[in-house]
Amino acid sequence: QVQLAESGGGLVQAGGSLRLSCAASGRTFSGYAVGWFRQAPGKERDFVAAITYSGRSTSYADSVKGRFTISRDNAKNSVYLQMNSLKPEDTAVYFCAAGIPRSMNRDYDYDYWGQGTQVTVSS
Repeated sequence: QVQLAESGGGLVQAGGSLRLSCAASGRTFSGYAVGWFRQAPGKERDFVAAITYSGRSTSYADSVKGRFTISRDNAKNSVYLQMNSLKPEDTAVYFCAAGIPRSMNRDYDYDYWGQGTQVTVSS
């Protein structure tokens, strides 16, 4: 079992930055891909970014390309999401997930999930 805990969310003005962290405990997750997803009120959960177990390959939703960067430090059992140039439409609860997905942007392919961290971007 892998337990995931997100942190780093908060309230920021448009154009600002936040860095989310996803810390794993229990079984090491160095063998798993990790994805970030987000869910805004009244909307479905959407893919944001993902990184392979090695960190050599990443994937991003079109809406965040060029603004968000995903990275990982397997020695620290952590994955990060650096979010720059934030927009009000980025407001959502952000979740990290770990697993061995057949498709990195499909939430149902991930086995382990954190509780989420709220990101609010004011205009």
